Amino acid sequence: MNIIQHISVKPSLPATIGRLEELAYNLVWSWLPGAPDLFKEIDAEIWSATNHNPILLLSEAKQERLDQLACCDAYLGYYADVMRRFDEYMSTDALTWIHDRHPDKSEKVIAYFSAEYGLHESLPIYSGGLGILSGDHLKEASDLGLPLVGVGFLYPQGYFHQLLDASGWQHAHYDHLPFEILPVTPALGTNGQQVMVAVELPARLVHIRVWQIQVGRCKVYCMDTDVEQNSPADRQLSHRLYHGDEETRVAWETVFGLGGVRVLRALGLEPAVWHMNEGHSAFMGLERVRELVHHHGLIFSEAVEVVRSNTVFTTHTPVPAGNDTFSHELIGKYFSKFWGHLGIEQNEFLEFARQELDWQTRFSMTVLAFRLSGYANGVSQLHGSVSREMWQFVWPHTPPEEIPIQGITNGVHAATWIPERLQSLYRKHLGPRYMEEIHETQTWEGIEHVPDHDLWTAHLACKQDLNEFALQNLVRQGERLEDIPADLARGAPVLDPKALVIGFARRFATYKRATLLLHDVDRLRHLVNDPARPIQFVFAGKAHPADDAGKHLIQEIFRLARDPLSGFKGKFIFLENYDIRMGRHLVAGVDIWLNTPRRPHEASGTSGEKAALCGVPHCSVLDGWWAEGFNGRNGWAIGSDIAFQDENTQNEADALSLYEILETDILPLFFDRNADGVPTGWVRIMKEAIRSCAPRFSLRRMLHDYCHCLYFPAMETGHSQHSGNFERAVRLAAWMKFMRVHWPGVSFAGIRVSTSALTVGNPVQVEATVRLGSILPAETQVEVVVYRYGVDNSLELLSRQVLEYSGGTEGLEVYGGALHPQQNGNLGLGVRIRPTHPDLIALSHSGLVTWAEKSHLQ
Repeated sequence: MNIIQHISVKPSLPATIGRLEELAYNLVWSWLPGAPDLFKEIDAEIWSATNHNPILLLSEAKQERLDQLACCDAYLGYYADVMRRFDEYMSTDALTWIHDRHPDKSEKVIAYFSAEYGLHESLPIYSGGLGILSGDHLKEASDLGLPLVGVGFLYPQGYFHQLLDASGWQHAHYDHLPFEILPVTPALGTNGQQVMVAVELPARLVHIRVWQIQVGRCKVYCMDTDVEQNSPADRQLSHRLYHGDEETRVAWETVFGLGGVRVLRALGLEPAVWHMNEGHSAFMGLERVRELVHHHGLIFSEAVEVVRSNTVFTTHTPVPAGNDTFSHELIGKYFSKFWGHLGIEQNEFLEFARQELDWQTRFSMTVLAFRLSGYANGVSQLHGSVSREMWQFVWPHTPPEEIPIQGITNGVHAATWIPERLQSLYRKHLGPRYMEEIHETQTWEGIEHVPDHDLWTAHLACKQDLNEFALQNLVRQGERLEDIPADLARGAPVLDPKALVIGFARRFATYKRATLLLHDVDRLRHLVNDPARPIQFVFAGKAHPADDAGKHLIQEIFRLARDPLSGFKGKFIFLENYDIRMGRHLVAGVDIWLNTPRRPHEASGTSGEKAALCGVPHCSVLDGWWAEGFNGRNGWAIGSDIAFQDENTQNEADALSLYEILETDILPLFFDRNADGVPTGWVRIMKEAIRSCAPRFSLRRMLHDYCHCLYFPAMETGHSQHSGNFERAVRLAAWMKFMRVHWPGVSFAGIRVSTSALTVGNPVQVEATVRLGSILPAETQVEVVVYRYGVDNSLELLSRQVLEYSGGTEGLEVYGGALHPQQNGNLGLGVRIRPTHPDLIALSHSGLVTWAEKSHLQ
């Protein structure tokens, strides 16, 4: 037979259920109560096979089934109820936090640039934690009515599917995703046509087509370079997440940053805040500088101040190797024409993002992002501290505690990650509005009133859901490998309903130490094979396609899980192709969430937060969010907050701590049951995990922090710098230039300190005499910085006090004041001069400071 044409025939939606397609194209269905079941009811088998893709489901469903449901009173009633909730959610009259509490901010657009978005398993444009966070960020912004728009890419090959061979070696498989089966539509510009923009790369233009994803009230605009005008290589720039060599990477990031700004311009959007989620999009700031230079006549330094005033940067990576850097040669190739448009020379362009690494001087995307951002944050309190140490060189002569990088701990979108059976239980005991008030501590006090039996029963049901999911996953794997164990073929349970099930699911990078628990294999083998106290470990996660070390970790666990002689068959379970769908089952269905990173390499982590919201206690190294979340009653801390320099010593200490916790704390508590079979002591920890973690680590709390600490201040400073034809930015840039020229003339002439021995509360008089040269006293701030020495001779910043100006003669200016130490111990005093200006977001942004020396003491 000679096929001459392929056509696709879709079923017709009856009028009575005609809005199902509208709902399918808005990802709010994925967290709107009842909406997933509305699609599942059409055909549960197709729903599962399509990985919960409602658009594909509606194209594959039988016409007879749709016609049947269109006449079914029960289904129509359910449909009407879901569509009512959908309309209420989407209504512009709906009361939301931003409109109710901050009406002046409700129309100010926030542009959120992220390389990946983990919105739903049927839309695989994410690889891991960064993307999941971005997806949750968009969802919560929608819930709050925050006018946030996402900018990213639509990857037709998405991230890879993980396939393990018979030896357990990971292979990456890529599918091509037809956009017709995805919840995407063309993004239309002001002319009504699909938006197309272009970015100049060496010797050619790259053309970019733009698509739109609706996420509740928010939109994500996704770029796509797979268009006919581009060369084959450029068409593949947006094919996959994080692929290619260094040159492909710099080309992709150039398209991301420059193209992302041009997309928003073509859409007629003028963001009040620009947010870079990680440094991949940092060229966005340079494109905005170019616009200001080209269209408004500003010079480079002035334009930088304007851009910095309303730009936010979130750094996620606490190790230098995880931050993108490029050679100066490669940057020169891609930006040789661009720095001319900025009005600067090559050396100034390269110096602006300079980072000295062990092997060479590099152009750092993270440094570029910091230079162009007035507001910056790490993703946990500990990560904020690590980042201030790590990036201190960007602000020389500034103590780490004063580096302008805040710590705002990640949270999770509760409606996405708490299964409906638990949400129903929470609504019953916490009230119907608990989700709207999830970030309030008092909301969760009622968890104590949930009967132990009810919470434990709900958890066992989640555990059974995980068992069924795991069985399907392992059977599919066995079919592909032509090796299905007989018990699985019979449908035997994967998870022992009586066993303690420990979950470990994350990216398989070496610093996450997936095999730490194998430090003493014999001890672990003895633990898991105790028939009175059975244990099972469920593993999941992908290694980066280029990370062979991570693949070997997977292979080691896989081998132990399948080898009948290892002692771990049936005790270790590895589920392949970790994604959002699997994650939802795991965080609710295991008994403990295990996390073993090498401190302080886990910037935040959110999977344990999701588990805690579901009543699954966390057992982890005190890293990332757990360093804040652990209270001694809501889970277990592996090791201590002291990190050893030697990795082997650290591994041994943490492994021994983990074994001790399992043997003496976890196992006795889990298997101690009352007459009804409920482990009441364990349930007490489950409740404390929910009560203590749900409000602190919700995305709602996180987004409130972003608004109050980053977004709203950036709106204010951005407005002030943009007003009056950028007059304030021009003045600030001129002042900064003057300061840099004349600051070498600033010095100390003398320091007097009244006493070095005193008691708590007694004053210490400090007087500083300084030479300012051409700089006015009103443009400077003289401060005393007080440190306390620890027993290990470490320094802890206690306080800062500004000295008052008392006049001067003959070029000498005098500043003085009294300190009132409130702590005893060995204190150290430092005195410094810094320039100050009302438009500086942080004094450290000037990069200028002069410290007094011991020789200045009089």
